[in-house]
Amino acid sequence: MRIGELARRTGVPTRLLRYYEEQDLLHPERTENGYRSYPESAVADVQQIRGLLDSGLTTEMIRAIVPYLSGPNELHPPTECVTPQTAALLQGHIDRIQARIDCLARNRDRLGAYLAVVRPDADAR
Repeated sequence: MRIGELARRTGVPTRLLRYYEEQDLLHPERTENGYRSYPESAVADVQQIRGLLDSGLTTEMIRAIVPYLSGPNELHPPTECVTPQTAALLQGHIDRIQARIDCLARNRDRLGAYLAVVRPDADAR
């Protein structure tokens, strides 16, 4: 499929798809006239890239693990393929995610406590 079709099917603008290619995350074939040609599997690849980006991974991190991605919700790197650098990169990201979760939970609790004081009859969620 051509880039416009991939953009339509994934909801990702063509400009971003080209960027993913520049970042070595997508690898389209080129037709004789120079157009990009993507396999059907590119739809799932783009969805997975978007999910990883949405979770906060950088393109550098994704590039390190993309060879081991096996589906939109799966990651199966053979343990012998995960370098210490990649493991450290992923652990650092896990630590940052956990810090954000902890911060969000504290803020949720504080806002809930504040709301309970100012609106004691409000529906607690």
